[in-house]
Amino acid sequence: MARIFITGSADGLGSRAAKALVDRGHQVTLHARNAQRATDAEKACPGAENVLVADLSSTEETKQLAQELNKLGPWDSIIHNAGVMRVSPSTKGKEGIPVIFATNTLAPYILTCLVKPPKRLCFLSSQLHQGGDSSLKNITSCGYGDSKLHNTMMAFAFARKFPNVEVSSLDPGWVPTKMGGAGASDDIDAAIETYVMLAEGTGAARGQTGKHWYQSGPRNFVKAAADEQTQEKLLKELESISGVSIPASSNI
Repeated sequence: MARIFITGSADGLGSRAAKALVDRGHQVTLHARNAQRATDAEKACPGAENVLVADLSSTEETKQLAQELNKLGPWDSIIHNAGVMRVSPSTKGKEGIPVIFATNTLAPYILTCLVKPPKRLCFLSSQLHQGGDSSLKNITSCGYGDSKLHNTMMAFAFARKFPNVEVSSLDPGWVPTKMGGAGASDDIDAAIETYVMLAEGTGAARGQTGKHWYQSGPRNFVKAAADEQTQEKLLKELESISGVSIPASSNI
């Protein structure tokens, strides 16, 4: 039995993955951005152990969430699943930081730095990462595809930084969720099976780190995501914006 935390698990793929993991006997803690969404999350996955509330577009709430996770830990797996898509890059959150950047890019960085590393970490990517801007110009005004490139870069970077953690990047495919739309053509069950595999560290993922996954197997990714200089530039930008540093290797 593993203890697993999934951000953005009130509905969509996060909720489906949580239910699949609960059905397999794992202890799963959900996450929602507000109290109403937390109620929705509990109703959708009644077997979950807990649900934590934090608006990930707020750096302060994200830091508070990290404190809660450390109190409730240790964790076997953390899945950075939360993301927003149909929002203008100029739309800002509570602290004036654009919502897409704060939620999709900055929040998983902050949580990864501040929460005691689990055995396994998974960053949700997308096939749209291939069109992301690897120059990292105007990073806070990034679009969805840019943020998914950031997630993929972070997965590879933290695989280097955290040698004792199995770190993955996951492309669930274009699946029929609220975000993907009814016309999406990829297999949603295959996506959930991949979530489960990476959360458990089983199957093809056993003992693997620093890989990009799709439908339970490795998938090609844009070359820039694996460039270590670009990864380091991204991490420095995120540290400067958030005030949060990557822990020293002695603390991992």
